[in-house]
Amino acid sequence: MARSPAPHGRTGRPPLTSRAQILVAARELIDEDGWEKLTIRRLAAELGIGATTLYHHIRDKEDLLILLLNGYIGEIERPELPADPRERIVAGALAAHDALAAWPWAAEVVTADGFIGLLDESALWMIEAILAGADDYGCTPEQTVHIMRSLWYYTAGEVLVRARSPHRRPDGRLPARSFTFDASQVPRLAALGDRWAELAARDTYAEGLRAFVDGLLARVTPTAKGHQ
Repeated sequence: MARSPAPHGRTGRPPLTSRAQILVAARELIDEDGWEKLTIRRLAAELGIGATTLYHHIRDKEDLLILLLNGYIGEIERPELPADPRERIVAGALAAHDALAAWPWAAEVVTADGFIGLLDESALWMIEAILAGADDYGCTPEQTVHIMRSLWYYTAGEVLVRARSPHRRPDGRLPARSFTFDASQVPRLAALGDRWAELAARDTYAEGLRAFVDGLLARVTPTAKGHQ
């Protein structure tokens, strides 16, 4: 049931609003209704302040989402990263995937090249793990960036496709649905028949990630300092 907006914000909220309070309120709205419905006007109404006052703390919606993302990633416990360069790359990508899968709207914020410059250093440890693994393996700077971008596209794409797929189950997987294909037009799809939906719904990210990393590293000739 939709809530009736309080004309003076939530009960007990002080008239002077801090950035921390803004972020808490924005996160609650996103958790309840999704990030697409979050607007500066709605957030200001939720806080019981004018939009002009809100702009004293944040520049725009993108700035707000970046602040939320930095805070969210900063709360994630960092795992102990493997010493092996390849495994460190995998661990960094898995950590990024798990973080985005829990908050899939964040993938929308960082789907453009250059997003690294928007994040705080404390929120970049997953990226740093991938870069460090590639560097220790012996990749050139060009190869390192290529590996990072390739893995990021794979990871963000996986998260966004699953988040946008209709009728998802609570565990994030898609229910199996039947598809009928014309064998004269698409014989391979028709041969798969009802199994297409079942197979496409499987979570194969980790398996695909390891194969992807192996393929990328197979194209690298390690330098003397790298993996032998």
